[in-house]
Amino acid sequence: MKSPNQKMTNYIPASKKWLGYKVFLLALPGIILILLFSYLPLWGWSFAFFQYKPGKSLFDCNFVGWQNFQELFGNKVMRANLFRVLRNTFAIHLLGYVFSPLPMLFAIFLSEMKSNKFKKVVQTVTTLPNFIGWVIMLSLAMGIFGYNGVLNNVLTEIGLVTKPVNILNSDKHVWLTQVLLQQWKSLGWSAIIYFASISGIDQEMYEAAQVDGAGRWQKIRYITIPQLIPTFFVLLIMSIGNFLNNGVDQFLAFGNSLNKDFIEVLDLYVYNLGIGNGQISYSVAVGVMKSIVALVLFSAANYTSKKVRGTSVF
Repeated sequence: MKSPNQKMTNYIPASKKWLGYKVFLLALPGIILILLFSYLPLWGWSFAFFQYKPGKSLFDCNFVGWQNFQELFGNKVMRANLFRVLRNTFAIHLLGYVFSPLPMLFAIFLSEMKSNKFKKVVQTVTTLPNFIGWVIMLSLAMGIFGYNGVLNNVLTEIGLVTKPVNILNSDKHVWLTQVLLQQWKSLGWSAIIYFASISGIDQEMYEAAQVDGAGRWQKIRYITIPQLIPTFFVLLIMSIGNFLNNGVDQFLAFGNSLNKDFIEVLDLYVYNLGIGNGQISYSVAVGVMKSIVALVLFSAANYTSKKVRGTSVF
């Protein structure tokens, strides 16, 4: 026979039950969107196991099993192209990690500004490029860094160079150029989450540090940065999960015949293979391989963070 205390322990108030239903209903639209746009498209992976021809039904095409995956590594030309685009993808991503602390440092230094008006202007100006497409960014970059752009005209006028430097159309320093363009476009937007984290830091910590005689730099070093490190690592782990996802827009816009060998990343290779050459089955096979590798990288990064730092995404 249960004691009165046990009965009270198993009792769940009706308000808490309704709270669970309300939370579920609140999350339901997001769950539906994820199912529609993240899980339902996985049906497209079936194209990798057929020799698909555009215009035909999938079931009217020849089933080839793992042949498309074997061709990726068995065919000498396909293997060479795959390794080339993987080299570009890894290089751009790894170089991007070098600049990954920039949004955090930008948010810290901007938050230290005394003038709120100046702070808002800088934050607005640096955030706007995130909402501009890469085609417009190409026009802006060509106007500033192009062969006949502002930078080349200034350098030529002051005598630092004898002829204009072909920065954007050169095959030299392509990886660095593209990473810097990414930083230009996303710096202000990426810093928003750090602004939110800074506003959530307990102000009593700064007051106690000031009483102990700490200056502005000491507060940044011993309070602000340590408080932002967990946020930085969570974002870093999530970016590792997207390690092979460089996107298409930027590299399609800035790519040309001179820099193609160094700017063609995996996503652009899949686009060119499927849309450009009509080899849809091969392109889907590459996409499947990319998703599996991304899942492994994310799981490994999450596990490492949990073991080393004691925190993880899940």
